[in-house]
Amino acid sequence: MATVLITGANKGIGLQLTRLYSEAGNKVIACCRNPDAADDLKALEGDIEVKCVDVGDDPSVAALGNDLEGVTVDILINNAGTVGPAMDQQTLTTLDTSGWLDAFNVNSIGPVRVIQALLPNLRASDGAKIMTVTSQYGAMSFDMPAVYAYSTSKAAVNKFMKMAAIELGKEDIAVGLVHPGWVQTDMGGPQADLTATESATGIVGVIEKLSGDSNGGFWKWNGEEHAW
Repeated sequence: MATVLITGANKGIGLQLTRLYSEAGNKVIACCRNPDAADDLKALEGDIEVKCVDVGDDPSVAALGNDLEGVTVDILINNAGTVGPAMDQQTLTTLDTSGWLDAFNVNSIGPVRVIQALLPNLRASDGAKIMTVTSQYGAMSFDMPAVYAYSTSKAAVNKFMKMAAIELGKEDIAVGLVHPGWVQTDMGGPQADLTATESATGIVGVIEKLSGDSNGGFWKWNGEEHAW
């Protein structure tokens, strides 16, 4: 069985990913900003270790890396994210630049911090995988102007992961990106198409198929390739 580390594991897709991997017999390192308030996460059964980490904070991520020294991580799922400023502050003419910077810090730089901190753990695995939960809004092929801060932050992480796949692929570490769909979470809202369980189940399938041959790919939650 694998050791799987998931950020943003306290709710939504991250919570369901934690449940699915744990139920399959894997060890899960479930990370969130406030473990004391993560009642749903702590109620899950299985080999789950809850860790405190804020992916937007350098010392917090560094502390996670130090805490996990010597622990092999087979699968890293960068799931933690933020929608950014209020919707009416994410247009061409009203963009909240402070909120935009926060979105970049969490969505773009956060996964980079986590990868850098956990590279020794990933290198200790035989064929580690890194999957970052992104969004179709970050694809250049998505032409609808919307949620400027969120969209651009996801576009930035897409490019980083594409480049990282080239370098880490040489070390037998496969890197991928997945669009989770429109999901019924705090971010997606109750009117969304998919439940968090449906999205997470699809993402697990995408991760299972990630390999050296598909390194650097971008997929939809249902396994279809996503246009860049």
